[in-house]
Amino acid sequence: MLKIISKNGLLLGLFALCCTGLVASVNFLTKDTIIEQQRKQLVSVLEQIIPNSMHNNQLTDDCILVANAEYLGTDEPLPVYIAKMDQQAVALAIEAVAPDGYNGDIKIILGISNDNELLGVRTLTHQETPGLGDKIELRKSDWVLGFSGMTYDSNSKPMAVKKDGGDIDQFTGATITPRAYVGAINKALEFVEQHRDELLSTVNHCGREHD
Repeated sequence: MLKIISKNGLLLGLFALCCTGLVASVNFLTKDTIIEQQRKQLVSVLEQIIPNSMHNNQLTDDCILVANAEYLGTDEPLPVYIAKMDQQAVALAIEAVAPDGYNGDIKIILGISNDNELLGVRTLTHQETPGLGDKIELRKSDWVLGFSGMTYDSNSKPMAVKKDGGDIDQFTGATITPRAYVGAINKALEFVEQHRDELLSTVNHCGREHD
């Protein structure tokens, strides 16, 4: 009996080892493909929020990392992509997090001109309720397109959903998600207005250790 148990244990161990090796091999073989797909997706999103006609540099090559939990919603360094026309900064794209979504963090990215105009906003990741909160995805709803063209002024009233006295539509049966989303946009815009010169003058260091 003991011999049978030992034999079965050995077989299970070998099976687990083979499975682990297989998974590791697949990850190794597909790693570069996954990275390339992520890069293409990022480029596509950046093109949506900062039109190619506005700049002649590669946005992913002009990138810095910033960290500010108060305004960007997380302690983790987030990327800022600088759009330039003939070496002159004309706009930037910045990632931010809404930490108070209905089901957790909502990561977004905003395109902002030098005049504090919102060129576009897109959702990067979220865990909001399908059929309700997921309307923050462009493929589910055109709600995010409504932010394009809005401008930020520190002397003006921040953007807000209609339930909070603002002009932004909320979703039927779901106010927490759009409220969190709009709040993250407001804070990111305020951060950019306060730190624009610093952001535009920082040396490219995406992918390096954040100072």
